[in-house]
Amino acid sequence: MNELVLSILAILAGFVLLVWGADRFVHGAAATARNLGVSTLVIGLTIVGFGTSAPEILVSIMAAISGNPGLAVGNAIGSNITNIGLVIGCTALLTPLVVNSSILRREFPLMFTVMLLALSLVLDLYLGRGDGIILMIGLGLLLFWLIHLGLSRQRSEPMIAEYEKEIPQLTLGNALLWTLLGLAVLLVSSRILVYGAVNIAEMYGVSDLVIGLTIVAIGTSLPELAASIVSALKNEPDIAIGNVIGSNMFNLLAVLGLPGLISPLALEPIVVTRDIAFMIGLTVALFMFAYGFNRPGTITRPQGSVLLTIYAAYMVVLYMTVQPG
Repeated sequence: MNELVLSILAILAGFVLLVWGADRFVHGAAATARNLGVSTLVIGLTIVGFGTSAPEILVSIMAAISGNPGLAVGNAIGSNITNIGLVIGCTALLTPLVVNSSILRREFPLMFTVMLLALSLVLDLYLGRGDGIILMIGLGLLLFWLIHLGLSRQRSEPMIAEYEKEIPQLTLGNALLWTLLGLAVLLVSSRILVYGAVNIAEMYGVSDLVIGLTIVAIGTSLPELAASIVSALKNEPDIAIGNVIGSNMFNLLAVLGLPGLISPLALEPIVVTRDIAFMIGLTVALFMFAYGFNRPGTITRPQGSVLLTIYAAYMVVLYMTVQPG
């Protein structure tokens, strides 16, 4: 019982510290980039987007190093499912999300491309170092494209004003201090979280994959949930949607690629037929609601309810398919 209590406390402490560390890391990194003269849009598309995926990335690294790459794979796929179903679903229930940004319309096709790339690499049910290298190259190309897009789309882009309000004004010294402190907390908290999650999995005979798809995925998606809700309530819907799109692409490229590089593993067939299938379905639903063909897209409260319902259905399917016998 003491071991169980300790593991639960480790998971809870890991979640709290992950959220705080990710917020401070993004806070400091964005302010550092501003001090170095980086444009607001480039900061928003790269540092802010990458920063919200920092918990998943650090957990993926720690899980793979600890010999639990299945947890990392579950975290990558589960976080994408959670980001769309739970994060966007809950945010849209609070306030409808109107998508005005032309950049987001450009990111949607790219998100599908990244998703299809990841799917093609895992169809053989093996995530190896070659797959990891391909995904990391894809990450580099994505960052290059986002920087190019941020530099070329400086006029009449609604996301610029939204990001301008969010990037803090700090001295370079303070900004660097917050960046390093946030990164240090992320490193420690991700290790604590992986320790607790692996212990729980071993105690109850549940696979690392399932723990990654559920407990860890929900916990590491908390920064996206907080950021999206706050952005929506501040009438910054493009940031709310953009955080999720960016995070999902980073998850598939970095979070899924790292365990392949560090600790290659064989995948269960159900990862493709159940988990990736739900991820694709939710992504298609988000696209249909938010793209806005020839007009601003809107994710309404009923549509948010649909996303939440699909997420709840996935949780039920996941529960039923991991039962013994």
